[in-house]
Order: sequence, then structure tokens, then C-alpha cells
Amino acid sequence: MAATAPRPEYHPGDIHDDGQWTMPAKDYSSTRFSALDQITAANVKQMQVAWTFSTGLNRGAEAAPIVAGDTMYITTPYPNTLFALDLSKPGAPLKWKYDPEPKSASQGVACCDVVNRGGVYSNGRFFYNTLDGNAVAVDAATGREVWKTSLGDINNGETITMAPLVVKDKVLIGNSGGEMGVRGWLTALYTSDGKVAWRAYNTGPDSDCLIGADFHPFYAKDRGKDLGVSTWPPDAWKIGGGTVWGWISYDPETNAIFYGTGNGGPWNPDQRPGDNKWTCGLWARDLDSGQARWFYQFSPHDLYDWDAINEQILTELEIGGTKRKVLIRPERNGYIYVMDRATGELLSATGFVHNTATKGVDLKTGELLHIDEMKPVMGKVVRDICPAAPGAKDWNPSAYSPKTGLLYLPHNNLCMDFEGMSANYIAGTPYVGAEVRMHAGPEGNRGLFTAWDPVGAKVVWQIKEDLPVWSGALVTAGDIVFYGTMEGWFKALDARTGELLWQFKTGSGIIGQPITYRAPDGRQYVAVLSGVGGWSGAIVAGDLDPRDQSAALGFVGAVPDLLDKSTKGGTLYAFALP
Repeated sequence: MAATAPRPEYHPGDIHDDGQWTMPAKDYSSTRFSALDQITAANVKQMQVAWTFSTGLNRGAEAAPIVAGDTMYITTPYPNTLFALDLSKPGAPLKWKYDPEPKSASQGVACCDVVNRGGVYSNGRFFYNTLDGNAVAVDAATGREVWKTSLGDINNGETITMAPLVVKDKVLIGNSGGEMGVRGWLTALYTSDGKVAWRAYNTGPDSDCLIGADFHPFYAKDRGKDLGVSTWPPDAWKIGGGTVWGWISYDPETNAIFYGTGNGGPWNPDQRPGDNKWTCGLWARDLDSGQARWFYQFSPHDLYDWDAINEQILTELEIGGTKRKVLIRPERNGYIYVMDRATGELLSATGFVHNTATKGVDLKTGELLHIDEMKPVMGKVVRDICPAAPGAKDWNPSAYSPKTGLLYLPHNNLCMDFEGMSANYIAGTPYVGAEVRMHAGPEGNRGLFTAWDPVGAKVVWQIKEDLPVWSGALVTAGDIVFYGTMEGWFKALDARTGELLWQFKTGSGIIGQPITYRAPDGRQYVAVLSGVGGWSGAIVAGDLDPRDQSAALGFVGAVPDLLDKSTKGGTLYAFALP
């Protein structure tokens, strides 16, 4: 599919790029855009492997490599080893490694593989999280531990898999465990000593959620006192989920952070009547105080495990003849939202996948419009719900190019059969209450890579992939967009047309986040971790039986053939021109 791309005003030098990649999203606006342009459509065919590094592990490798100065940092799945590689020497040999020694029992309470999505370099330190609920700061030059702060309790099913965000003197961290009946939060620690600056919960009374006089949601449905209690059955908010395991963006102009909240717990919606605030939505908060500014709930009373933890891209768009400071959110529920980031007003919400569960979003009220006959009912199998539980798009981040004005989306084409059933809460054990079996959506392909025009709200070009596309995306000023497939192909496409320009078969499936950087030798490199796993690849990483279609919360039903198409791995690949 092809169409005319928008033409934003972008000139070489508009964005200064020092050649580093110090946080997974590249910048506070979460663009995953690099202004490096040595690699272009004209020469990318010559790109070849420059060096590799094996992590020695074979669970899902979802992290982004981080580059600061002459060093690359790699975080691994459990046991969360941190490697520092010397980019100034041939082959990037190991400088040091740090072992945080997480509790082994944490592996037993992680919902969807024992993944880690990366860390952040800032002011001579490297910050990241461990599966057993700790945040650590490491001296980036030596690998010496500076501080370690315990934030979660694995005995309650709490883990941490997200990459933190570091802004000014704070490091921001959220918890995982929405399938274990935990209570979601975001915590700000001081970068200096790891002490807690503030914590904001996503369920419970306003005082716990840091909702006060500064809170002004745009839509009436999100206004009221203590909605984090009154929109739940009695005490259900205490085990209601709403975890923060995805991405955080930051707007320096307004000192605001933006992040989403996970699914309500349990999955069975009949056990939690009400809107279940503040799950499946988006917060805007003040960085310094944590006080809420506004909230928007993408999927009130979550019916399908549609966590709202995806990335939000901050940019300016001309909409209706006026330049607006917006937030773009490709959402698990199947819509791409463009919002005024100062107020939370919806400017557009456009479907981007086959959808049998909802019929649109009311821009006046902000309501997601469900199709009644597709709502789950306890004890009844509802078939062909699209998108499925992992959503139209899961955590794996998109990229946005200010040159092309396009958003590049790695995503899914999956549907599911869903049956709600009673769940009993026992601390530290699964609290789901649903049996799910996923399958391919229309036309049989399970993945898509889409270039999206956020102003015109339309597809510009699209690539079908056999398996779900679970890697992140990267786009560069060379007008190249990169992503990986679960079979292990790492691909470079023309960012304007979608033409496949180059590909390389890595040793395992790719679910990591590609980056690019300029090494001390002055050359541009592109790097990505290869190592299948995560929720989508649990059948391989966890040695699951393909005959059990409900395994891995139903994902095995969608990819029983993955065992024949990919094998375990854990290798960093760095590519460059000759």
C-alpha cells in the first residue's frame, strides 16, 4: 500500500546528534530518531557485521543497547548482568561486567519471560532495574555499585522489567505484576542516593495517587473524588493491577512526564465492575512533585488485557491549520491517538488494525465504543475478538521521523477466543481468571510493520510479516527505518516507500530495540540484540508444548510453529558500512 507522505519542514542540522544513544528511546520525546546519516538508501546494501557479542543467556532479549562516549552498555534478562564494551578497540572487548545478584525466586513470579528492557546512562552512572524489584546505580567507568534500592516484593508477585527514565535529579521506575494481583505505581528516586522522592499509585484514594489541586482531566469521565476507590468493588483496588512496565516521556517546557498504566486485575472483568480507575490510561504529572495534571483512560473497565503502557511520542503537528504540541500514542486497543499534551484533549483516534471488539472513539466524551456482543461473559467463550490480549501493538516501541513526518509501527495482527472464569487471589500467585487462545487475524499473517501519517491519520505503506513483529523500530536521517522479525531477520527499509533495501539473518528471533551510534572511529553503526523470548516467544524460551494452545496466557496458540522458525539465543550484532 502506498500513498503520498507528508512533508514536514526539516533541514540538516535541525537536530543536534552527538552520536550517543544514552536512553532506550534516544530522547525525552521518545522518537527513536537519529540524525546520523552516513548510512543511506544508496549505500545500506553494503552494510555488514562489524562485530558481535554473546551474552551467554538464552531468554528473551528485549533491551536497547546504550552508548555513552566510547562504551556500550548491555543489560540482560535474568540474572540482569550489565556488560560494558569498549567501542574504541577492535571487536568491542569487554571492559567490565556487573552482577546485581537478583533473587532467583523472582523468575517464578514473572508473568511473561524474565526480560529486561534496558537502562539509562546519565552523569557518569548507569541506572537500571532487576527482576526482583531493585533499582541500581552503577559507576559507568568502573562497574562499581553506587546504590541499590529495593522497590517491590516478589512475595506479592511484584517484579520490575521496564527501563527507567532519568530526568534532572530523578530516576523514574514502575512495577510489573498485573497478572499477579499487585497494585501499580510509579516511583521517583533521587539519582544521588537512591532514596524515594515520591511514589504515585494507580489505584486507591487520591492521596495515594498524588491527585490534588493541580489535577484537571479534560473529560468529565475522569473527574471526581477518590475514583481510584469508588470505581472498584470494595477493596478490589488493592489488588487491581495498573502497573507501569512501559515507557515514560518528558516535556522540558512544562516539566511534565507522561506514562501509561497496565491492565486491571484480574483479567476476568466480571469480578471488577466499574471503570477501574486509574488502570489502562495515561498520566501527565509534574516531575518534581509527582502531582497529577491530567489523566485519560483509553480502555475503561478493561475487558481484554489491553494494558496502556505503550510509548508516547512528543512532537508538534499542524492540525486544522494550527500547530499543536501533541502526544502520539499507538495504543493496544487498536487506535492511534493524537492528543494535546497540555490538556489531554483527543485530537484524533483512528483505528489501525482489524477490530471486532470496538467501533471507534467518541472525541467529544473520550469514550471507547464497545461492541456489546463481543464483551466477555464469565463461563462463555467469546470468539474472534480482535485485537487479541497483546493488542494491536504491545510494548515494542515505534519510531517517529521529523524528516518524513511518519510514525513507524511494529505490531500484531492477532485475534483471540476468550472465556472469563472465577479467580481467587492468593498473594504471589497468578490472578488472571481467563482462558485465552490466540490466532492469526485476517489474511493469516500475524505481524505488520506500518508507516503511519499522524496528521492525515492514515497508512502510508505497510509490510506484512508472518510472525508478530515484537522488535522495536529505529529511523534515521538517512531515511532508513530498521526493525527485526521473530525469525531473526534484521531489516532496513526506505523510510519513505517501505522498499526493502537490506536484510541480515541473525542467530535467533529479534525482540530487542535497534539503535544507531557514531563510534570513536567516526563511523555510524547500527546495533540490535537477537534472542527470542518474551511473551510472544515464550514457546521457545520456555520450552513450552505447542499442543497447549492456552499456554503463555494463550500466545502459544498463535505461534505454535515458532519452534520450527527460531531457536534460543542472546547475541548483540553491530553493523557498519565497509
